[in-house]
Amino acid sequence: MPSQKNQDEVIQLTEKLDKATAVYFTDFLGLDVSSITELRSEFFKASVEFKVVKNTLLKLAVKNINIEGLDDFLVGSTAIAISYDEPTAPAKVLKNFTEDHDKPKVKAILFDGEVLEGSEYKKFASLPTKDELLTKLVMMLNRSITMLARTLSAPITNLVSSLNNLKRSEERRVGKECRSRW
Repeated sequence: MPSQKNQDEVIQLTEKLDKATAVYFTDFLGLDVSSITELRSEFFKASVEFKVVKNTLLKLAVKNINIEGLDDFLVGSTAIAISYDEPTAPAKVLKNFTEDHDKPKVKAILFDGEVLEGSEYKKFASLPTKDELLTKLVMMLNRSITMLARTLSAPITNLVSSLNNLKRSEERRVGKECRSRW
């Protein structure tokens, strides 16, 4: 019979996995305490939850949300990086961290209900964040609106320029007529 502590842990893991936009399953074995502390700090800055978990409890939580295909990856030491907002955030942190360290190794990724190979995290790391995409969208919309405004105002601007040119030529003509009379 599982202890109450383990049952509570499975319930918490189930809720976290269900709410997450992406979960990265990593093998952290071989990292020293200072490296793990540094990694946790980087995850914290990126609003990513990093947690060492027992594989048996994780398997039960995954089973509760009807995800299949993770059992093969849940062997050895396992820590999970959970992102609730930005699915690429853990990948970016892991990519930056592994430039200076050999570990952690990404075993698998749970993304949008699908299990992906761990090597896919590098592709996610190169994707722009949601904020970057929104910024690009706003810039494109702003550019389009500016071009539309210029296009719509061009006939009016041309009409005003033509009227000003006509006015100047009339002033010159009238001025010449007046000078020739005197």
